[in-house]
Amino acid sequence: MELDDIRSTARSYFDEEMSPAHDWHHVQRVEGLAETLLDRYEQADGRVVRLAVLLHDVGRAREDRGDAVCHAIRVHRYSTDREPETIEAEILCDADNLDALGAVGVARCFTYGGELGTTIHDPHLPPEDDDTPAGETQYNHFHKKILRLPDRMYTDRGRELAADRRAFVETFLDRFDREVAGER
Repeated sequence: MELDDIRSTARSYFDEEMSPAHDWHHVQRVEGLAETLLDRYEQADGRVVRLAVLLHDVGRAREDRGDAVCHAIRVHRYSTDREPETIEAEILCDADNLDALGAVGVARCFTYGGELGTTIHDPHLPPEDDDTPAGETQYNHFHKKILRLPDRMYTDRGRELAADRRAFVETFLDRFDREVAGER
């Protein structure tokens, strides 16, 4: 099966009612980010990365490089306690986490939080008092997970891109804090 056939098959999975935070557009953004990262890491097997990107939110891999694709998919999630063991898995992790940062990341956070029915912000539950791993509110999620993503980047290029995207999230949260306080 060729990569275009796999892309088409993977794409068809997203024709069903999918989360807007993890839809086909997310896969396309992660694919673009992975290509940006691949430019810096010639030793990485681009085919493994591309397959893992196409399948990372589908959960199935059909390819002769299945073990490497499955490994990258298994470890790409923030909530997993497994570390990537290959450059291909590192690239997928970084590309997926980069899509959770920046302007798109802000939009995805609120979209996904809305799907889960979580509160946007609770002024009586500051992030430092929130004992949940990913944040009980969407605002806390930024502080407990999203702002920490740059520290979880595995590639130099991923860290460079994450720094800029994190700065955007910090600017957004500063404005959010001021608006909540009634200053704007």
